[in-house]
Amino acid sequence: MPENNIEEIGKIKLDLTHYPGEDYYCDGDAEDELLEITRNYSAVEYQRIIEERTSWEILYHLSSQRENIVEWLPITKEMKVLEVGSGCGAITGALARKAGEVTCIDLSRKRSRINAYRHMDADNVTIHVGNFQDVEPDLPCDYDYICLIGVFEYAQAYIRSETPYEDFLNIIRKHLKPEGHIAIAIENKFGLKYWAGCREDHLGTYFSGIENYPDGGVVRTFTAEGLRRIAKNCGYEYAQMYYPYPDYKFMTCLYSEERLPKTGELSNNLRNFDRDRLQLFDEKRVFDTIIQEGQFDLFSNSYMMLLGPKLEEKYVKYSNDRKPEFCIKTVFKENEHGKIIEKHPLSKEAWRHIENTAHAYDALAKRYQDSGLVINRCRLERANSSTEIKVGIETEEPYLSLAYVEGRTLEEILDDCLKRNDIEQFGQLFDEYYKRISYGEEEKIADYDLIFSNIIVPENIDNAWNVIDCEWSFEKAIETKQIAFRSVYCYLLENEKRNSLNLDLIIRKLEIDQSDAEQYRKREMDFQKYVTGKHMSMAQMREAIGWPVYTVEAFCEGQALAAGKDRIQIYEDTGRGFNEEQSFFIDETVGEQVRVREDGMTELEIMISSGKSALRIDPCNDFCLIYLQEIRWNGTILPWKGRQIQVNGFKVGENTYACPTQDPNITVSLDGIRGEDSNVLQVTMQVTKLPEETVKHMQKRGLF
Repeated sequence: MPENNIEEIGKIKLDLTHYPGEDYYCDGDAEDELLEITRNYSAVEYQRIIEERTSWEILYHLSSQRENIVEWLPITKEMKVLEVGSGCGAITGALARKAGEVTCIDLSRKRSRINAYRHMDADNVTIHVGNFQDVEPDLPCDYDYICLIGVFEYAQAYIRSETPYEDFLNIIRKHLKPEGHIAIAIENKFGLKYWAGCREDHLGTYFSGIENYPDGGVVRTFTAEGLRRIAKNCGYEYAQMYYPYPDYKFMTCLYSEERLPKTGELSNNLRNFDRDRLQLFDEKRVFDTIIQEGQFDLFSNSYMMLLGPKLEEKYVKYSNDRKPEFCIKTVFKENEHGKIIEKHPLSKEAWRHIENTAHAYDALAKRYQDSGLVINRCRLERANSSTEIKVGIETEEPYLSLAYVEGRTLEEILDDCLKRNDIEQFGQLFDEYYKRISYGEEEKIADYDLIFSNIIVPENIDNAWNVIDCEWSFEKAIETKQIAFRSVYCYLLENEKRNSLNLDLIIRKLEIDQSDAEQYRKREMDFQKYVTGKHMSMAQMREAIGWPVYTVEAFCEGQALAAGKDRIQIYEDTGRGFNEEQSFFIDETVGEQVRVREDGMTELEIMISSGKSALRIDPCNDFCLIYLQEIRWNGTILPWKGRQIQVNGFKVGENTYACPTQDPNITVSLDGIRGEDSNVLQVTMQVTKLPEETVKHMQKRGLF
């Protein structure tokens, strides 16, 4: 152990005073790989490595989107932050950039070293390695924020009491300033994804949280009401609840009671990366129903509970699945002065994008003056940078301040038209939209993102319409037809319920042909590549990692198919040959017996009525080997001579046949065999499935 129990990695200090000498939990080889990556590569290379290695563990620990859950917190350089359960440092970097001092605690030395290597240039971070109970007495009592991100659910693992969660909060609270905040991010045990067929995150089992963890264990997650109850038991009369979406791990949006999601917003749901899952229903549609019924807080996949003074932030949207130069966040705030929207860069590279948007506002406001369109007021502000850039007006971080506009979007109004099947009204609104956005088309400034959701329409549609965002504006003229087509194209892609709108109607209105439409689609794809760059989206990463999603229909069909392949089917020839109408599966009849002996032989006994000239036995529906020990008719063994018994395979041994077909069968001729009114067919055989590749190999070798 290093002298004075301090290990230094770059500027990071690892305090090993309370380290027990071994790590009690580990992700195995994944942690060795993470240590190798963080020691040998810079953070700017992580995304490339994530895409190359397509590993859930690498994505989970190294993705920059993990930081979103704390990045929005109003932490400043004057503040101190305690991070409990810092692990491999998924959020440590964000805290280090924002705060003046960060204290981390984690039980694992290996994970703490990974954290240190990836943030080794941070001179304001100390990592305490050891049990929380051992480290806690040495902590100061002046933290502005204490972050429990994916930690609170484990409280009863290390707090041995009747009320471990309350006791944990009370212990933590001792180290908080009077006006400080405790931030808890945790899964909701009633999260919609679990009802829809995702496995419980910690246990990997279906419905265990919903069933209140019937198998026990130390992990517990809670509903919103459950969290509020714990907070109240600790003396917090008010808990500010936030709703990370799709969940807190890879959050893209953060909702609150003051800004809940709207119908149609929650479409990014298939985000599990670590395991296969069922898809029992369409989560987007169910979320829409839940929102309409006012039950979103009960079914949100995750929670962020803030204990402390109420924050101004009511809604945050992250747009950091893009090139670094376009990565921003949008924040909705509400205070005593009213409501405001802000757009902040998430990287130094994105400063120019923010400044360009402000310049675009000035140009667009001039273009659309007296047009019936009003560009939402957009003012460029400057703030102290959370980067390591020092003082100087030119290094003060830019952000946009936008007016908050009340009202319904054009998208919502058009949706109402489709619900009523009022295509005429839809067309009239579209015509009005087209007329207004085409104003000043020849000007060398254009807003490419004049989509319907970016336009607020007043109750009196003859009044000015408000464009709430002009982020994607360009200093060049762009055909209005292209912008309008893109708006409809995006509108249709976002929601399958809008498929009742015939795109040909819009094409006719725009006076373009299919060739023009295809060209506009290509330009849209080029635009998306321009915004996102070459890196994979999270949806693409999920596909690359490769865990399957089983729909109910596919699962049931697969089970039926699998069962069907193992079912024995009997065909009876009454003189017209074999056909499906005169066949049955042995599990659908009365009186037959099937028994599998310890040696693997199947004994089959079936009652056959009179009047049959032949029988056909299909032992399965797959490539196989059939060993046919004997066939008896009314107790008498049928001979193999002649054509009494035939197998549609190749003889490879005594009474043994290889069947290179998925329709193997045994035909038993009853010609000349005495029958009764009721007969007993007995078959003793062994059927062994053959992999398709084995069959192909045997065929190539000329074995049959």
